[in-house]
Amino acid sequence: MRRLPRLATLIAVPVLALGAPKFAAAHTLSESHSSWQIDGAQVRLQMVVPDLEAKRLSPDGRPSSDALGRYLAARMGATAAGENCPRVEGPRALQSVTGFLREEMVFQCRDTRDMTLWSSAFYDVVPSHTNFARIEAGSDGVFEQLLTADHQRIDVSGGGAKSELENAGLLRFVAMGIMHIFTGIDHMSFMLGLVLISRRLRDLLFVVTGFTVGHSLTLALAVTGTLRPNAQYIDALVALTIALIGAENIGDATHRPLPVALGLGAVLLAMSLAKALGVGINLPQSMLLGGALFTVCYLLFTGHLRDAGRIRLLVTLVFGLIHGFGFASNLLEMRLPKERLAELLVGFNVGVEVGQLTVVLGALLVAWGLSRLRLAIPRPLFTDLASCFLVGEGLYWFLGRTVALG
Repeated sequence: MRRLPRLATLIAVPVLALGAPKFAAAHTLSESHSSWQIDGAQVRLQMVVPDLEAKRLSPDGRPSSDALGRYLAARMGATAAGENCPRVEGPRALQSVTGFLREEMVFQCRDTRDMTLWSSAFYDVVPSHTNFARIEAGSDGVFEQLLTADHQRIDVSGGGAKSELENAGLLRFVAMGIMHIFTGIDHMSFMLGLVLISRRLRDLLFVVTGFTVGHSLTLALAVTGTLRPNAQYIDALVALTIALIGAENIGDATHRPLPVALGLGAVLLAMSLAKALGVGINLPQSMLLGGALFTVCYLLFTGHLRDAGRIRLLVTLVFGLIHGFGFASNLLEMRLPKERLAELLVGFNVGVEVGQLTVVLGALLVAWGLSRLRLAIPRPLFTDLASCFLVGEGLYWFLGRTVALG
């Protein structure tokens, strides 16, 4: 039984490797913010663009306000009753804080039926760009959604995601949670990393319990709007947890956690230094330095414990807190019915658990079958390969989600 978890993770390595580049590219290093105020048939839009994003539109540096306005006007708007809503005001520049540009436009629709808001801005420049949209829709209140290259339209008339979720049964929410696991390569990698690091069934129970408690808490906090951390920071931290799981197993297998801890911590310190020198790294200095300190302390602490199974209950609870915000990203792209939030959270969380158990048990079942066929590889070789892959995969995603190129 002891070699089954390690064999299970090795089975998943080629699958995860195929999905890694695409998934890493799907996370944002580029973002903007929009505010849409709907008053009857009129839509007022204010778009806030960081200087870094505006500079992407001009090879000579920051574009003029007029150039930015023309670019946004051609790529943002509203439709109603199947027709584009004419722009009656703007684009005009508004005063904004240092480091940002703000443009305003007003659209006047001829009807209020089937109203949608849309934006294709910046996706032609940065396909992974994300726009954080805040919509004030009269009596429907205020809600938030994410606009991405794959999700460029927001239905604000009740005919889309909200209506669909209002009429959906509990099983629909469960299915959403399951699919979020199956389509989230990084979450699957982390779960299989937990299998890799658990030598006994009891250890696996501890880590899965801690992870479940953690992500359940922050999933609820994020979806209810109690706490909404920066989505880009969460993406980066999710990747770092994968690297940490792999590094911990390397330190345990070699009985030399110090060089492993110092090596991974040095990566974060080097990034902190690079940021201080002006390299485009989209994480604050405090997070890079804190991450380096946590990485070294965590790997040294677990590396010198004879039986780290129990303490990992607390550690994976912390990791679960991070992944819970990642799980919430799928729900935050929808207009969630407030009256069904409790049911939605329960169903989605059950689906996440079902997906996680399916990944773990499926891998163990395949491993058991291969073991019965005597196809198991030597444990030291397996441990080295799987752990090194997790470290490489985690760092690849972490750097891809934090270092801005261009």
